[in-house]
Amino acid sequence: MGDTTAVQELAAFAVGCRDRGVPPRVAGDVTGRVLDVLGNCLAGLAEGGSGEAVLVAVRDWAGTPRAGVVGTADRLPAPGAALVNGTLAHALDFDDTHLPSVLHPSASVVPAALAAAEETGAGGAELLAAVAAGIEICVRLGMASYLPEIRNSAFFERGQHATSICGTLAAAAAAALLYGLDAGGVADAIGVAASMGSGVIEANRTGGTVKRVHCGWAAHAGVAAAALARAGITGPPTVLEGRFGFFRAWLDGRYDADALLGGLGERWEAPRTVYKPYPSNHFTHPAIDCALALRDGGLDPGDIAAIELGLPAPTLRTVAEPREEKARPRTPYHAKFSGPFTVATALLGGGGLGVHLDDFTEETLRDPARLALAAKVACVADERAGAVFPTAFAAVLRVRTRGGATLEHRVDSSRGGPGHPLTRAELLTKFRLNAARALPGGRAAELVRAVEGLGSLPDVGVLAALARVPE
Repeated sequence: MGDTTAVQELAAFAVGCRDRGVPPRVAGDVTGRVLDVLGNCLAGLAEGGSGEAVLVAVRDWAGTPRAGVVGTADRLPAPGAALVNGTLAHALDFDDTHLPSVLHPSASVVPAALAAAEETGAGGAELLAAVAAGIEICVRLGMASYLPEIRNSAFFERGQHATSICGTLAAAAAAALLYGLDAGGVADAIGVAASMGSGVIEANRTGGTVKRVHCGWAAHAGVAAAALARAGITGPPTVLEGRFGFFRAWLDGRYDADALLGGLGERWEAPRTVYKPYPSNHFTHPAIDCALALRDGGLDPGDIAAIELGLPAPTLRTVAEPREEKARPRTPYHAKFSGPFTVATALLGGGGLGVHLDDFTEETLRDPARLALAAKVACVADERAGAVFPTAFAAVLRVRTRGGATLEHRVDSSRGGPGHPLTRAELLTKFRLNAARALPGGRAAELVRAVEGLGSLPDVGVLAALARVPE
């Protein structure tokens, strides 16, 4: 690395993406990320709840309207629009996940980039490059925190939300590119953003809606950091590796420098980010896969006496503990973080690609059949699933019937994961199901065409117009 610091290398990489473009494979991947985020935002808007609450709060903030809120006629200052859209993107827990960093990069980076692009009148090619750079920076920050000896992120071991912490720095890089900053300015934006990222994940365990806002706040803080850098605020050049820098503050100085910078610009990690087929915590997905397979094989839920769900040990704290909370979730959102409830839901039916948004409502939360089945699920650590975690999410489901038979199904990589990626048709199905909750079919189809042609789109404002719910 020589005399160049880590943040300077990341900034130079980001500016290279803007000035020289990104490989076609990466560009194609970005269009899918943007479409997925827009679909999640539209579904999140239709759901109400946290996204609506944040929008109400932000409407009261003064400022010059510069960027749109997906699905609404609202125009807000760019940081405010990023906050609302980022909240909507993450609100349903339907956003993509990178492995092994186990964070959701697109839900922070895309809303920040959209807001900055609309504010500056940028075209699709500029948005595409900014999103690509931002997601790559985000996942590399997450990968640098992965500790092989514990097979987990050091952030998560401490109860910190890597998505919102790393996402803030990545969102700042993306916004800084769209604000036209040079490499020094991008480095400053990241350096400023390092004082803004935060997030704790206790809500995963025991409930609360604040986690839904984490990606929105990361997007908001990233845009704000880039705006401050544009105005002349500077960041420390050793903000990442320094004695009192990012890695020391969050991780006691333990990080993988090669994962952060090795092959930067040549070995792309962003396309390895996987899409979610189900709107629930990603740790529940292999369990859902197993349950759907047994259901499709003819298992009668009424014939079940007991269920054992085997998962990687590090995930049990999120989806299995405390057991009484997971067997009877307090809210529909809390249910998305429950291994027992999601297994019961998959066994009893589901929509969309197998389990969908209508499976997590106040009505399903009180469904006696689901609660009775969830109470029969015992979650245990499974060595084989743990051996591949977190490069893939695996699980095994064992069901004992009332007649004494034992049925078992195992998956070593969940649907949508590295071993079983979603097809383009499945991604479009997911988008259409999400968009249909807010947009008419014709408008949704126009939005798909616009995103797929993102590289030649002259004005990103077209996306905001197409994503607006008609009066």
